[in-house]
Amino acid sequence: QVQLVESGGGLVQPGGSLRLSCVVSGSSFRIIVMNWYRQAPGNERELVAGITSGGTTNYADSVKGRFTISRDNAKTMAYLQMNSLKPEDTAVYYCNARLQRPGTLLVDYWGQGTQVTVSS
Repeated sequence: QVQLVESGGGLVQPGGSLRLSCVVSGSSFRIIVMNWYRQAPGNERELVAGITSGGTTNYADSVKGRFTISRDNAKTMAYLQMNSLKPEDTAVYYCNARLQRPGTLLVDYWGQGTQVTVSS
């Protein structure tokens, strides 16, 4: 019923920029938090950035000053603007949404992921 779809990944040179988008579709939910995670081969999945329903943001130290998370509540979308990309940013990026639904507590939903490759 609820689906998250990421887009915007691709191949970019070091120093370049990408903007990732995540749309949440479905019905009967309220978004509590939206997050971007990433996972590189052999690494644990890590939180890159998050934004609450009130607009409070947080970032991993490795991306502070380079990445910006934003949210469009009316469209149930989240974005991750990535600037000054580095090869170490290469990973599959996943959108995560923590939702409140009728008859449930908080439930996490995940997108399929979008590949970001930073290479010359």
